[in-house]
Amino acid sequence: VQLQASGGGLVQPGGSLRLSCAVSGGSLNSYTVAWFRQAPGKEREGVSISRKSGGMTYYSDSVKGRFTASRDNAKNTAYLQMNSLKTDDTAVYYCAVGSPILSAQWNSQMYYYWGQGTQVTVSS
Repeated sequence: VQLQASGGGLVQPGGSLRLSCAVSGGSLNSYTVAWFRQAPGKEREGVSISRKSGGMTYYSDSVKGRFTASRDNAKNTAYLQMNSLKTDDTAVYYCAVGSPILSAQWNSQMYYYWGQGTQVTVSS
């Protein structure tokens, strides 16, 4: 299974970006999809979790109300719509898929496959 993340870039505070994660070699519908991010000098943190098979989507407190995760199983692609971006959102964003149990879904080690990361920079 391979994941290709795209859509990052430079945006001003308050702006929006949409990240995409195209999955090949496997069915997106079989997996829980996670978005993580890592800023320079900081640990990788979970941003959103979309449970497989039409399950719930969860967000970190830092992005709740501003980011929306979605998935198009027919296109085998997941998305992360990011609105009202802040300078603190600057990071490399990664998509990942796996089958973690609910209590471990924020643990990055529970995900089997990862995209290469896409840089998001929020700056005026």
